[in-house]
Amino acid sequence: MQSYKFIVIGRVQGVYYRANIQKNAAATGFSGYVKNLSDGNVEVCVTCDELRLEEFKEILKKGSPNSVVNELHTQKCDEVFKNGFEIRY
Repeated sequence: MQSYKFIVIGRVQGVYYRANIQKNAAATGFSGYVKNLSDGNVEVCVTCDELRLEEFKEILKKGSPNSVVNELHTQKCDEVFKNGFEIRY
C-alpha cells in the first residue's frame, strides 16, 4: 500500500466536487480525505494499492456533474489512511 497526494486544478470548488469525491471514494473502499485549498484548488490524499491508483484517478477526473478537472498533480506521501474517506475543512 502506498499513499498519494493529489492537487486537483480546475472548476472544483462550489460545484459539490468534494461531496462527490467523498461519496464515490468511500463507496469503492478507498481511505483518505478531500479538502478545499485557499487558492481554489482541491487537495486529495488516499492510501491504496498501486493497482487501484488509476481507478482512483478516474473518480477524481469524473468529480461532480458541474466540475471541470483541468489538471491533476500526483505525488507520493507518507501519511497512511485507514478509516474511510472524509471531507476535511
